[in-house]
Amino acid sequence: MGQFDSQRVTVMGLGRFGGGLGVTRWLVGQGADVVVTDLGDQSKLSAALAELAPLIDRGSVATRLGGHNVADFTDCDLVVVNPAVPTPWDNRFLRAAQAGGVTITTETCLLVDRLPNRSKVVGVTGSFGKSTTAAMIEHTLAHTGVDAVLGGNIGGSLLSELDHISNSTVVVLELSSAMLHWLGEWSPGVAVVTGFAPNHIDWHGSLEHYRASKERISASQQPGDTLVLAGGVADWAGAAGVERIIVDEPVGGTLAVPGVHNRANAAVALAACRAALGEMFHVEHSTAAVRTFPGLPHRLCQVVECGGVRFYDDSKSTTPEATTVAVDAFAGETDRVHLIAGGYDKKIDLGVLGRLGERVAGVYAIGQTAGLIAGAVQCGTLENAMREIASTVHEGDIVLLSPGCASLDQFPNYEARGRAFTELAESLSALSGQDKT
Repeated sequence: MGQFDSQRVTVMGLGRFGGGLGVTRWLVGQGADVVVTDLGDQSKLSAALAELAPLIDRGSVATRLGGHNVADFTDCDLVVVNPAVPTPWDNRFLRAAQAGGVTITTETCLLVDRLPNRSKVVGVTGSFGKSTTAAMIEHTLAHTGVDAVLGGNIGGSLLSELDHISNSTVVVLELSSAMLHWLGEWSPGVAVVTGFAPNHIDWHGSLEHYRASKERISASQQPGDTLVLAGGVADWAGAAGVERIIVDEPVGGTLAVPGVHNRANAAVALAACRAALGEMFHVEHSTAAVRTFPGLPHRLCQVVECGGVRFYDDSKSTTPEATTVAVDAFAGETDRVHLIAGGYDKKIDLGVLGRLGERVAGVYAIGQTAGLIAGAVQCGTLENAMREIASTVHEGDIVLLSPGCASLDQFPNYEARGRAFTELAESLSALSGQDKT
């Protein structure tokens, strides 16, 4: 018998990322009858639906696409909502479920409720740097012989891995502000905050709600737990009896990934590893391991070099602060950085993107927010930006896609935006590489 045997469960939001796939498969494995409902139609969700086809064909999963039906939220035992659903407290379908006494949860809530050892959970959040820092922690642990897994906002669902997660497994979870909103009175044994800046106001409705959601990562910590704070958030308070570790000195020396911000991320990662392992932490081995971290796709990753021109994909940069960090990574090396910025409007101040024009060779604005970036060359699309850059780029220059905005105005996700940049860089190099040597 599964944990949800014969229960009717509605999964709200399959998502173009396929974010609902893991929880849907797990629920079916636990005996549930699942309805997956999404505002997207079949054409937009074709890839994710293909993954679910065997379960749909055998009748374990039904789909409602192109809109939601109130009955799917009231005539069920459980609703699993995708954290991407904005301002969920105002969503009429979720309000109908709540009014009907139906339990509402998320995949992350289902996971943390079933983890065997909360003290071995490292939760990582922050307005910037959280993906890289979470991945650095898992990389460091794994490369020093520790049983560790990585999940949450990065990677796939860990629900299917529960049978392999033991009491000693270190579970590293990247936690977005939306995930933290739903977690309520749960905090990890080791909470990590990499930084804070205005973001996701479109989801939260206000900066105050966004910050309050971030602060939930440590609000329910218990005596003996640890709160690791980057220097920029050193003023964040911890719960009573919780050790606070402030990390304001970057790791010295060279890492496999560029930029002083990554040396700062590495220092936070090492502090988190020390907190998770206690006396088992080995500083020399761990420091050596974090230095070998290769970086993540679409996070200040060099994708093409031709004729002395390097192209960096930082499509994961969705805040102005993250873009500033990316530009800073090349300070002292060159001021010939051609920055491509702009995208979906999250209703945050983009003034800093315009001011970056004083520090780079040029800012090329794309997307919905292009007109909000003062002093930038107005390009509209990524293709147009690359054409403009092609006419001015020289040997030794850097072309940097670091948008400082989300991608949803012109691309399905930041990965697609990064892939498009790489393809354009490859095409540009193929056409003009000989001329630049």
